[in-house]
Amino acid sequence: MTEKFLERMQSLLGDEFDAFLQYYNGENFRGLRVNTLKCTAEALQGALPFELKPTPFCPDGFYLPADVSSLGNHPLHHAGAFYMQEPSAASAVEMLGVQPGDRVLDLCAAPGGKSTQIGAKLKGEGLLWSNEIVKSRANVLLSNIERMGIANTVVSNCHPEQLCERLAGCFDRVLVDAPCSGEGMFRKNSAAQTEWSEEHVKSCAERQLHILNSAKHALKPGGVLVYSTCTFSHEENEGVITRFLEENPDFSLESSGVTFGRPAMEHARRIFPMDGGEGHFAARLRKSGDLTPGFPDSGKAAVKPGITEFYDSLFRDRPFGERLAVRNNKIMILPENYIETNLPVLRAGIVLGEIVKNRMEPHHSAFMAAKPEGCRQRVDLTHDSPEIKAFLHGEEIAVPPELKGFTAVCVDGMTAGFGKASGGRLKNKYPKGLRTLK
Repeated sequence: MTEKFLERMQSLLGDEFDAFLQYYNGENFRGLRVNTLKCTAEALQGALPFELKPTPFCPDGFYLPADVSSLGNHPLHHAGAFYMQEPSAASAVEMLGVQPGDRVLDLCAAPGGKSTQIGAKLKGEGLLWSNEIVKSRANVLLSNIERMGIANTVVSNCHPEQLCERLAGCFDRVLVDAPCSGEGMFRKNSAAQTEWSEEHVKSCAERQLHILNSAKHALKPGGVLVYSTCTFSHEENEGVITRFLEENPDFSLESSGVTFGRPAMEHARRIFPMDGGEGHFAARLRKSGDLTPGFPDSGKAAVKPGITEFYDSLFRDRPFGERLAVRNNKIMILPENYIETNLPVLRAGIVLGEIVKNRMEPHHSAFMAAKPEGCRQRVDLTHDSPEIKAFLHGEEIAVPPELKGFTAVCVDGMTAGFGKASGGRLKNKYPKGLRTLK
């Protein structure tokens, strides 16, 4: 940590500076969040060899013990049962107050911790639009949303100004988890320390204000906007909010509805390491006006013959809706509230399958979003079975001989992928890029 950064923190914290240093020189806070679309805390606890201790920031958030490693290789991680997330990072979505049926924009969404948290809160209703301006990070975001089984989502790779102008007035809630100087990440990211300077802090604050002034256009009258950072600096937190409110009198700060962390200006919240997390700031803003329901709908497109039959051969009761479309030989099931745009969208909804020559092949995306009971065929495994280990490694596994054709692979009651059964064997269809190495 630079001397200038420490001077700034001492000025910010006063008598608590020594406590800050004590925590800052201790163990990092690590955590996970249970994905309630697929799992419960009780079910996850039964599969993990350590106690889940709750964090104050989110009802589904838990601390990880310092000695736990390689949890990303756990079968339930592959199945999307949980997301590894710094504990205080879950605070902003709690303040957003998402309800099932909302239309929510996560404007700076990669790698996907907050988006997948929003997706779980929507419970399959409404729409989540997750955006990331950097293409490589947008691909990571898409992968995480797919793993967590969120079907009612759009993932885009847009400039915030472009997206918010095109979708003006479309969203009930908007989250701006703004790029920042990352002071709350110094302990886990040495590069953030190296890049830090007072000039960098100031340039971040200017960029953050610009993003907020784009985000405001996407929000409906009466809607909620939450601004958050993982930094401590006054300029990037209270300073940005103060300037935004001065420039936008139709917005006002309102109660965050939470008690974690500590107060910061009127209604906003700050989290320091002394509060149980690496560091976060969040403020909840309300746009004046009356909130109205609805989202533009571009209607349903005609699809080629045989596609609905293919859908019904894999899943019962068409669980992802019926907005079928074909894009570049991919069979898509679009979210009910999706509007067609000319924006660079990586994926809208899920991929049901691909048209390969004269046949249709299912896609991993659809099975990850499916409930086990909604699959026409499935094989049920446990997280500690040799079969699930072999499947995640890309191997064929034995299955009951009566199973024939495409079959979901489930682990502890959660879908984790699929294969093609024939003669008592399951040909592995788990994506090569996701397979375990051992």
